[in-house]
Amino acid sequence: MSEGMNVAFVVMIGIAAFATLAVVVIGMVNMSRKDHDPRTSNKLMRWRIILQACAILLIIAFVLLAKR
Repeated sequence: MSEGMNVAFVVMIGIAAFATLAVVVIGMVNMSRKDHDPRTSNKLMRWRIILQACAILLIIAFVLLAKR
């Protein structure tokens, strides 16, 4: 795998991981409020799962392509 592709994968993995962390933090802040909306918490949980799956798939693709 080329150096440019390595950098691209690392950047995409970092963005996906940071986005997952951001959604988790936003969800925790939302849950700590007294008047939090359970529907918002549910939406944030769905986004966390989607972003986390993207990050994991990118990591798997990176490892598989790096073996070649």
